[in-house]
Amino acid sequence: MLLREDRLKHRPLALAAGALSLALLSLSAPASAQQRDPAYADARAKGEVGEKADGYLGFPVAPNAGVKRMADDINIKRKNIYAEKAQANAATVEEYAFTAGCLAILRTVPGEKYQAPDGSWRTRTAEPPLRSELCPKVN
Repeated sequence: MLLREDRLKHRPLALAAGALSLALLSLSAPASAQQRDPAYADARAKGEVGEKADGYLGFPVAPNAGVKRMADDINIKRKNIYAEKAQANAATVEEYAFTAGCLAILRTVPGEKYQAPDGSWRTRTAEPPLRSELCPKVN
């Protein structure tokens, strides 16, 4: 974990570029959230899936087979997008995914689950979520 954090500290330009790119993409998030698969929206609302710090969906509670399949499918799609964006921003997939995770956690809404920097699962409140100090600052 320390090695990964060291690499992230030394890639501020790649992360900043990734954060900017993700921030621009997030402007369309409200529209895409409304078009979200009802099963996915339901799983998020019930706290069966949540945003992880590594940019992928995780399971705050043991998932049923359907929720696991759905989240795995979404994570595969995310990884493909991260790979494309990482290459375009001269970053690794892991660096780009981490930045995406930081922004996804920031976009959670009250009641949704997210992973805190210590690995614990939290329920988002009206307060800003806890995020890694390595996350890019977003205004």
